[in-house]
Amino acid sequence: MSISLWLDQSGREVINKDIVIIGGGIAGMSAAYWLQKEDPTLDIALVEKSGLGFGATGRNAGFITCGSVEHFNRLVGTHGEKAALEIWKFSEDNLKYLKEEIIQDSEKDLLFEHKGSFSLASTDNELKELKESASLMESMGINVETIDEKGIEERLGGRGFVGGIKYKDDASVHPIRMLYKIRERIEQAKSKVELIENAEVFAIESVNGNKLVKTNKTYIEAPMVVFATNGYSPLLNDFFKDKIFPTRGQILATEPVPRFMEGPCYANFVLDYFRQLPTGEMVIGGFRQLQKDVEKGYSDETSDMIQEALEKFLHDHVPPVRKAKITHRWSGIMGFSVDGQPMVGALPTDPQLYFLGGFTAHGLGLAFHSGKVLADSLFDRPIPEFITAKRFH
Repeated sequence: MSISLWLDQSGREVINKDIVIIGGGIAGMSAAYWLQKEDPTLDIALVEKSGLGFGATGRNAGFITCGSVEHFNRLVGTHGEKAALEIWKFSEDNLKYLKEEIIQDSEKDLLFEHKGSFSLASTDNELKELKESASLMESMGINVETIDEKGIEERLGGRGFVGGIKYKDDASVHPIRMLYKIRERIEQAKSKVELIENAEVFAIESVNGNKLVKTNKTYIEAPMVVFATNGYSPLLNDFFKDKIFPTRGQILATEPVPRFMEGPCYANFVLDYFRQLPTGEMVIGGFRQLQKDVEKGYSDETSDMIQEALEKFLHDHVPPVRKAKITHRWSGIMGFSVDGQPMVGALPTDPQLYFLGGFTAHGLGLAFHSGKVLADSLFDRPIPEFITAKRFH
């Protein structure tokens, strides 16, 4: 988010738009989709500092999961039953909107599977929490199933787990293919959304009652700007410095092996996660708890300690991939919110600056619906209390 004098190629050219969205990931593309659907006459610029989906959207594991970063019993303990259920239903609606608006009949092309996801316990303590969560969820009408050690081995190929639960309505996808499908739906609508890639924002100024967004490529003037930058938001505005924290996640992938997993899995209190793609590859991420200080900030690299832990986990707990060759290793920067929930709204100091972000490792499970909420907010419709930025005022 900084540009030198030498790299600034923008010159004096100024483009005029109705709205500038900063960030070409799932959040920015979702905001563009819902805004153009609300008003097809809106002239929107979607600005991305590198390529489409080059941030967390193209670096996650492809889980479209409900809820939040914590087990449901903890969500209830923090927010109460009513709010916890609202948070859960919000992410259920996120998947519903994705299927209705974007995925439609493209499931195979997007490697989309609606087969649920699992939370697995390797200790009796976590299993107790999972069973408590399942009991609460069942009492609230959430579709959940308990699974024992034998079931985990038979249905998931996993060993060393004492039991778990299955969230039956979760899904998984190829995140970049889905992002491109959102762009395709926007293009099919023949709306006025211009994607400007390789344009890094280095300043936002007030001019003529509008905002002037300066990038290394061009200047864009508009009455409204939307930050869809998630973990990178603190680099653009100080408002986010105590609200969204950049957190690195690391992942590796193996070559394809014959299918053996029923669905994606979480383990170790949702800190670790793994799935097998429909095409056979195994993807596993997590273990940031091993290097908590290192896994904060904007450094885009992998570490030996965490990558070795990921390999060891596969070897110890997922025997079918013990001999599979590792083909990719990568990291990505997520945006963790201060209270674990996403945030949508306008900066209290500047009503021309809107934002959505703070997805806390659940971007695919929250961002599309959050884009709709952003449109609701801009058009003066009420939005859920748990997601409104007004909670920070």
